[in-house]
Amino acid sequence: MVAVAAYRAGEALKDDRRGTVADYSRRRGVVHAEIVVPEGCAEWLGDRETLWNHVEAIEQRRDAQLAREINIALPHELTKEERLDLVRAFVREQFVAEGMVVDFAIHAPVPEKGDDPRNFHAHVLLSMRQATPLGLRRVKTREWNSDSMLIKWREAWASHQNKALRERGLIARVDHRTLAVQKASALSHGDRVHALTLERVPEVHVGPKVRKAVRQRPPASKDKVKGPVRRRPTGRKTRRVVRYTEFDEGSRSEFNTARLRANAGRFAMKAAKIQAHLAKFKTRQAHYVARIRESELVEQAREDRATAWERTLHARKRAAQIQWLISELDRLFFELLHLRENQLVRLTVWSNRFGYWRQDLPYLHVWGRARPR
Repeated sequence: MVAVAAYRAGEALKDDRRGTVADYSRRRGVVHAEIVVPEGCAEWLGDRETLWNHVEAIEQRRDAQLAREINIALPHELTKEERLDLVRAFVREQFVAEGMVVDFAIHAPVPEKGDDPRNFHAHVLLSMRQATPLGLRRVKTREWNSDSMLIKWREAWASHQNKALRERGLIARVDHRTLAVQKASALSHGDRVHALTLERVPEVHVGPKVRKAVRQRPPASKDKVKGPVRRRPTGRKTRRVVRYTEFDEGSRSEFNTARLRANAGRFAMKAAKIQAHLAKFKTRQAHYVARIRESELVEQAREDRATAWERTLHARKRAAQIQWLISELDRLFFELLHLRENQLVRLTVWSNRFGYWRQDLPYLHVWGRARPR
């Protein structure tokens, strides 16, 4: 645990149990590291080296959980100071107020390592025990492991981010819910346009280990032995074997490129259908507008405008309804085009990063090379 804290904070910490020094002081990308403790607790809990050596010393089991780590993405639209204030406010409200000791570090992307320039994130290490004036409690707080607590933290983090974005006058928003839940919520509010834009397949996370493995050599699936040793009906003790070679369909990067390509194709098909509907509605709108004008010209010759309004009342209502439909379809059409472009850009980034050029996507190749990486 001492080495983990040293790596996250970019420091050199002495590990008393192993008699070694975990030195990550030359690690790049660590812009801030800080420990936040509850009021009235022991002062030495605020020292990183003392804290995590103490955590390791009080555990009795070899497989004990020493800490809880939460990784959170930070809005790249905010400044360095605003991101720090955002993290501080969140950890104080959600973790420190519950009695946890929080050790967080904010990392910034390192262009020399090929990081995404928007990949600002924070690593938050949480104590499993409440802090007291004498140190950490002997008994762990099991309530912090509940699913309901995790959902509460996710919702609170989204709320904190949206508040910070709103105060900056930015239109970007964060939603912690799944795409399916967001779509159901949009439909319940009658927003069919927004619901249709949520019909995409989510991507999977690709961490630094996977990126490094792809750069060095093509990844290959291997069967792995997992889980505890169990006694079978035959009396033999074995462990569960996960046969990745049978159900793997490629690396995570290939999985994401396939999903992005499918999403882009799906949005393109929907946009084409919307465009066809728009053409039909505009033709019908032109028909009703022509009827209204013809009737007005006839009645103007007779100098009876009231009769003209009554005769064209149905045509006016239909023209107004069609105009509303056209405006909604226009909004949906441009939303779909924006989403399709977003998926294509992300597909280009993945292709550039891993070298997965496809012969059937020459325009993406040219576009990807023209854009800065």
